[in-house]
Amino acid sequence: MGELIMSAPVAGLTSKNKITAEDVTMLRREVFADGVVSRGEAEALFALDQTARDKCAEWAPFFVEAVTDYIVHEEKPEGYISQENADWLVRIVSRDGVVDSRTEFELVVHVLEEAKSSPGQLSAYALEQVAHAVIDGKGPLVQGGSLVPGHIAKAEVDLLRRILYAYGGDGNIAISKAEAEVLFRINDRTAAADNDPSWNDLFVKAIANYVMCSAGYEPPTREAALRHETFLDEAGPTLGGFFSRMAAGGFAAILEAYRSPGGIEAEWEARNRAAEALSRRAETIDAGEAKWLAEHVGNGNRPLRDNERALLTLIKHASPEIHPTLKPLLDKVA
Repeated sequence: MGELIMSAPVAGLTSKNKITAEDVTMLRREVFADGVVSRGEAEALFALDQTARDKCAEWAPFFVEAVTDYIVHEEKPEGYISQENADWLVRIVSRDGVVDSRTEFELVVHVLEEAKSSPGQLSAYALEQVAHAVIDGKGPLVQGGSLVPGHIAKAEVDLLRRILYAYGGDGNIAISKAEAEVLFRINDRTAAADNDPSWNDLFVKAIANYVMCSAGYEPPTREAALRHETFLDEAGPTLGGFFSRMAAGGFAAILEAYRSPGGIEAEWEARNRAAEALSRRAETIDAGEAKWLAEHVGNGNRPLRDNERALLTLIKHASPEIHPTLKPLLDKVA
């Protein structure tokens, strides 16, 4: 930490190891009435969060709000998370790469949601915390809940979706390679489990978003691409029937299903017109993306998983010029 700026009231709370609702009210009105305006003040709040064993329900919302306001709005440039500030945040909330508490995890996600832009590594770090919990049973997300290591329930899918929705990651457009790597690792390590069907939906949409962007397609925003009611929801747990119907309509039908199957919102009309123009251009997956996919899908000549088969089906029909590296894999799907 840097130089702590700890006022007498904050120091007093640290010494008593307890934070009450009255204490939070005092902090709001007397100590941080003008917000958290320096890193030293922010680090004093972290010290208080980490030392107080007995904390009221009002503490977590105050802590998340105050520190988010500092890092997003007080640090320059306002609204943008610099690499230095992202590194500081990860460093101060981490213990051996795992976030220290559920409150601090919520802080990281809230910062992503509030910032206009932030380094892609910050979103990947948040996804990593879910991976630690789901794969290894590590971290605060496991404590006091029903999470079962090795299995993805709807609650974990919703949490992953929330992180991917977060506004700041990569300009809120395409899924990044770092994020896609985390999702593939979760998929690999939970493949034998009876995961919630919503995981297949999220996995295919997110990886398709990354690959299609890498191939030159201008993707919809994360929110449009990943929202619950689009793209794969007709498919049910098996995914197969939807892709069979979608493929019959050709590339344009695939893009339309990917973009907005239930009608186009007015706010996206201009973007969708641009996407329609792009859909008339043959998109390709270059050698780098082909190698990446080949290393992650069907690795070791194992049978394809349902969600991998769905992903490959989408790629096969959306990319008329298939890189030779992918041909053996794509030959396995209709």
